Amino acid sequence: MALADFDDVLPEALRRRAPTPLVDIGANLTHESFARDREAVIARARAANVTTLILTGTDREHAEQAVALAREIPGCYATAGVHPHDASRWNGELAAAMAALHAQPEVVAVGECGLDFNRNFSTPAEQERAFEAQLQQAAEGRLPLFIHERDAGRRMTEMLTHWRDDIPQAVVHCFTGERTTLHGYLDLDLHIGLTGWICDERRGHHLRELVRDIPASRLMLETDCPYLLPRNLPAKFKGRRHEPALLPFILDEIAHWRGETPRALAEATSATARAFFALPQPEEES
Repeated sequence: MALADFDDVLPEALRRRAPTPLVDIGANLTHESFARDREAVIARARAANVTTLILTGTDREHAEQAVALAREIPGCYATAGVHPHDASRWNGELAAAMAALHAQPEVVAVGECGLDFNRNFSTPAEQERAFEAQLQQAAEGRLPLFIHERDAGRRMTEMLTHWRDDIPQAVVHCFTGERTTLHGYLDLDLHIGLTGWICDERRGHHLRELVRDIPASRLMLETDCPYLLPRNLPAKFKGRRHEPALLPFILDEIAHWRGETPRALAEATSATARAFFALPQPEEES
């Protein structure tokens, strides 16, 4: 998609303000599609009461960019990891670079890392090797994990079971799996991140039946922008780029299927995210 495909301002119907401050735990704001209007995107997020953004670092380049942005923008923090798609690149030099990033105060989690047996851009063996190394880094650095998993629930559960006593916290971000996988993660006291996938009538039906199973103390919200634009939006706009300002629509959808008010869910998920990432309260942020 060309950057020119995106409007500078969301249509009025898409400007929804959350009832209480939200934390978006997965925003890929280093993606090239945000280069032209990143400041406006952040301003729209603030207007929507999305006050805290965790900027996802999926490789060395994007993790370094996420850290730099987090230093500049109040209310932003970063993760640093190597996505399973890039696991074949893992080596000693990259491991050292990641460890250095994890020592930065802006970095609040190791990741995005994990297993993706759906596309296998890196072989399963390469993925397991890189993930094992990052599990060790999380354990040594006492940082939580920000995990990616696709079609690898069984192996992911096995690896996490082995490491669970050594890592402080872990969230399976953008969870899209089935009941057995979900309960396996919950049995390990993992957190679950939900995205606009649940807003997709083509493939998100099963999540609607599962969201009540997730304790409030384990549930967090994310856009995973610019990906996974919700399909339940009340208006269309040019392009398909997702952004943090649309998180209130995901909040409303999840609240509906959980039988909760958006306010109650917003308060619970934001409190959970702040505890998970050890974030200050909004009034403490500079």
